Amino acid sequence: MARSPWNSLTWVLGCALISLQVGCREIVPSRRGRESVPQVRLIDLSGRTVKPFEAPKARAIVFVFVSVDCPISNRYAPEIRRLHNRFEVQGINFWLVYPHPDDTADAIRRHLKDYQYSCAVLRDPRHALVKLAKARVTPEAAVFSPEGLLVYHGRIDNRYVDFGKERTAATQFDLQEALVAVVAGKRIRNPATSAVGCYIPEQR
Repeated sequence: MARSPWNSLTWVLGCALISLQVGCREIVPSRRGRESVPQVRLIDLSGRTVKPFEAPKARAIVFVFVSVDCPISNRYAPEIRRLHNRFEVQGINFWLVYPHPDDTADAIRRHLKDYQYSCAVLRDPRHALVKLAKARVTPEAAVFSPEGLLVYHGRIDNRYVDFGKERTAATQFDLQEALVAVVAGKRIRNPATSAVGCYIPEQR
């Protein structure tokens, strides 16, 4: 018995709809529940335990790894301050993270004052967050979703091409573009970049 043209059309459209639905499920990442958020515990300058991922109302959580005596890291202080001021009011949580175990609380306090930082501060001498964020150098940034997914990590911008090779001004603003995408609810175009800076020492 011949198939009716209308039945054929219905069958084709049905298959197309199923294919579209399957495709959407494949490209949209699954959202983890709050119980899957990383249980990372760090310390602040007073030695108190902090759980930075416990921020359900944040649009994203940004960690910028810095150190007291890294000249490249210190050159980025104005840009870090600018990004903090711009995006904190848009629901982005900002943290400065000091991963070097030799950076004492007093040295960090002096550093914050010297470079006019007002971000919240964490110490990560055991590198729990360093490993989770895949950080290698200072300065380097990591952006996590509220569910604890690493959505961006790498350089702040492309000002430094390599050690000793610096552009007059950056032409690509990777961290800013990532945060703009987060605020707009869009995908981050370049979720991973290579940062230039001072290597984070291995945990002793």
